[in-house]
Amino acid sequence: MQYYDPKTLSFLLSDVHHLEELLDTDRYAAYDSQSIDLLLDAVKDFSDSSLFPYIKEMDERPSVFKDGRVTVHEQFGPIMKKAGEMGLIGAFMDEKDNGLQLPITVFNAIYFIMEAANNHVTGYLGLTAGSANLIVAFGSEELKNKYVPNMLEMRWSGTMCLTEPQAGSSLSDITSSATPKGDGTYSIKGQKIFISASDHQFSDNFIHLVLARVDGAPAGTKGISLFVVPQYHVNDDGSIGDFNHVDVVGEFEKLGQRGYCTNHLAFGDSGESLGYLVGQENKGLSYMFQMMNEARIATGRMGTGIASAAYYASLQYAKERPQGRKLQSSGEKDMNEEQTLIINHPDVKRMLLHQKAIVEGSLSLILQCSYYVDKSLTADGEDKNNYHLLCEILNPVAKTYPSEAGKDAVDTGLQVLGGYGYMMDFILQQYHRDIRIISIYEGTTGIQSLDLLGRKVTMMEGAALRLLAKEIESTVMAAMGVEELKNHAMTLGESAKMIEACLGHLMPHAMQGNHERYLADATIFMDLFGTIVIGWQWLKMGVSAMQKDETFKQSKLHTLNYFYKYEMSRCKGLQKTICNDDDVTIRMGAEMF
Repeated sequence: MQYYDPKTLSFLLSDVHHLEELLDTDRYAAYDSQSIDLLLDAVKDFSDSSLFPYIKEMDERPSVFKDGRVTVHEQFGPIMKKAGEMGLIGAFMDEKDNGLQLPITVFNAIYFIMEAANNHVTGYLGLTAGSANLIVAFGSEELKNKYVPNMLEMRWSGTMCLTEPQAGSSLSDITSSATPKGDGTYSIKGQKIFISASDHQFSDNFIHLVLARVDGAPAGTKGISLFVVPQYHVNDDGSIGDFNHVDVVGEFEKLGQRGYCTNHLAFGDSGESLGYLVGQENKGLSYMFQMMNEARIATGRMGTGIASAAYYASLQYAKERPQGRKLQSSGEKDMNEEQTLIINHPDVKRMLLHQKAIVEGSLSLILQCSYYVDKSLTADGEDKNNYHLLCEILNPVAKTYPSEAGKDAVDTGLQVLGGYGYMMDFILQQYHRDIRIISIYEGTTGIQSLDLLGRKVTMMEGAALRLLAKEIESTVMAAMGVEELKNHAMTLGESAKMIEACLGHLMPHAMQGNHERYLADATIFMDLFGTIVIGWQWLKMGVSAMQKDETFKQSKLHTLNYFYKYEMSRCKGLQKTICNDDDVTIRMGAEMF
C-alpha cells in the first residue's frame, strides 16, 4: 500500500523548503520538527486505515440523489468525524479562531497525503475549512460565533456557491439576487450549479457562501456581494432551526470523483431563503478570491495527489509483471532466459521517470507556494509584500501545471500497464477518470493562463516577475557550484530568458490595445512558464539532494536529468510558437469550422 513517498515529502519539507526556518518564527513557535513528524505520521495512519481502502468502493458506489437529498458512501461518516477530532479542518487557522495555527506548508503536506490516499474525501473537508476561514476573515463576530465552531468540528459543512447555469465561469453575469429585508438580512433567490459537497447525510447543516447581487447594485463584478446562507436556520441557543429553503434539485453524475457529490441548488424557490451579508455590499468577489486562491493551490495539490497514487500503482505493477527479455549485445534475445520484469525495459523506465518527475516537481511547487504564503504571514514590511507577490504569480501555475501534467502522468501510468490499465480490475482507469476534472475545477486552464499572462506577469509593472527571476537566479548560482548540476543550471538560466523574449514579442500588442492578440496564446505561454518553474524546482531538489545518501541522491539526480532532457527541451518549440506572428486562432471565423 503505497500512494506517496514519506521520505521524499520529508526531504521537500526540510531540505528544499526549509521548514525549520518557519518553525523558528513566533507564529509557529508551538511546533518543532518532532511534533510535525508525529502529525505527518498520524495523518498517514489515518489515511492508510480510513481513506485508501475505500477509494474503489466510493467510485463503484457513488453518491445518490433521491427525494431531494444526497446519500454518500457510509465511510464518509467516520472520516469526517475523525478529521474533526484531529483538528484537520481548521489546522491552518489561528489559535484564537480555534485552529491549530499550523504552517500552511505543513497543512498542504497533510492534505496531499490524504488526497493521494483517496481524492474523493478532501473536498468535503477543504471546502468547509475554506468557508470557515472566509467567515473568520471578513464576517462579523456574530457570524463567526454562530457558524465557525461547528464547521471546524465537521458537524456542519461549508460550500462556495459561485457558478450559475447561464453564466458559467463568467461571474460578471451572475443573476442571483439579494433583496434587503430591512432588519440586516437579505432574501436570496437564484440557481447555483456544480456546487460540490453541498448535501449528504453526515452533516446537520450546510453553510453556503453565496455570491449574489443586492437589488440596484452596479452591473458586472463590481456589484457582487457575499452572503452566508445556511440550509437550516440556527437558533440563538445554537440549535438547528427551520429549513431555510435551500433546495437540492439535482445531482450531476460525473465521469470521476464519483464519491464526491456535486449538486444543483435552488435558493428561494420553495420559500424564502435568508442570507446574511459578509463584510460590505458589492465587495463579495474580492472576499471570495481569498477562498478561490486557496482553492486553486488546493486543486493543484489534489492533482498532484492523484498523480502520485497513479505513479506508485504503475510502479508496483512494473516491478511485478514479467514480460519479454532484455536485448543482448548481438541485438538478439536469449529465449532460454526467463522473462524479465517490465521495469527493466528502457521505455518503461522512461514512462516511470515521466510520472516521477511530474509528481515530485508538482509537489515541490505546491510546497514552494505554501512556503511563500507562510513567509508573507511571518515577515514584515517590504519582505511581506514581496512574498505576497511571489504567491500571486505562482498561484495560477500551481493550479495548472499539476492538473495538466498530472493528467499526462496518469495517462502514462495507465500505459505502463498496457491492456490491463484499461480494465476495471486495476485502479489506473479510475485515477484517469478522477484527475480529468482537475484542469477544470476552480478556473479552467484557459482562465488560469489568461490570469498569468494578462494580470500576474504585468502586475505592478512586472514586479512579481522580477522577484521570481531573482529566486530562479539564486538557485542557478547555487547549482553552478555543483559539478553535476552546472549544465542544468545553464539550461535553466537560458530557458528563463525565453520568458523575457516571449513577453518582448507580445507586449507591443498589449501596448497598442490589441489585447486579444496579446492573450491569444496564453495557454502556450502557461505551458512554457510552468515547465521552466518546474525545472527550477528540480534544480533546487538537485542542490539539496547532494547532501543525502547515495541511493536517494541518485534517484533525484536521475529524475532531474530526465526532466531536463525530455521536458526542458520542449521550451524552444513553445517559444517559437508564441513568437510566431500567424494569428490563425483570431482570423478563423466560426463559420469556417
